[in-house]
Amino acid sequence: QVQLVESGGGLVQVGGSLRLSCAASGRTFGTSVMGWFRQAPGKEREFVGVINWTGRSTYYADSVKGRFTISRDNTKSTLSLQMNSLKPEDTAVYYCAACPPLLPLKLPVLPGTFNTWGQGTQVTVSS
Repeated sequence: QVQLVESGGGLVQVGGSLRLSCAASGRTFGTSVMGWFRQAPGKEREFVGVINWTGRSTYYADSVKGRFTISRDNTKSTLSLQMNSLKPEDTAVYYCAACPPLLPLKLPVLPGTFNTWGQGTQVTVSS
């Protein structure tokens, strides 16, 4: 089973950018649908974006579409989230997550589909 470790969070001003990374260990990264979720204080965890095995298909929450980009490097077992034009409402703990291997990407994306989660990385956008 893959294990996930996020990094790259921090404090950024409104309109700024951050790039989150998720390092995966294990042999199944290349055949696992990967996703990013976030959870703000007092709110439920919400979907941010998802990417299929090959990286050719991505889907995003409406709130981040056009600002965030998910990518993956299967040769390095890494998942990335490039976040641009950040807003205060993007402040949250960001989690990467993996689906069981060989499970195809399906919409809508449900958190319960993901069986492995990282520990999270804090992103704070100051106004």
